[in-house]
Amino acid sequence: MILNDIPADNVYIAVGYTDMRRSIDGLAATVQQVFKMDPCARNLYIFCGKRSDRIKALYFEGDGFLLLYKRLERGRFQWPRRESDIRLITLQQLRWLLEGLSIEQPKAVRRVESVLVV
Repeated sequence: MILNDIPADNVYIAVGYTDMRRSIDGLAATVQQVFKMDPCARNLYIFCGKRSDRIKALYFEGDGFLLLYKRLERGRFQWPRRESDIRLITLQQLRWLLEGLSIEQPKAVRRVESVLVV
């Protein structure tokens, strides 16, 4: 997956619907104006349209923006729709999402913060 090679500090998904006719400038404006974030930060921003069969990813490389586009030939992305904001996800959750799975996997082994056992 090409997204593994992008040196992003964080991965954010825009939950809800995004107009997939938007290109770099429109998506960067959404990040800046709607989500109050810096589109030039070392973050990967991912958007999904209403049909849930295509996504766009926006990343600033330092000298310009990179726009990635993926369209599924069959199936749909399990995109979270209940919220109308941006959501921080892990790289594992991104992999699940791109494989057609939900970002919330109830049977997945969760990371444990340091626990002091006496």
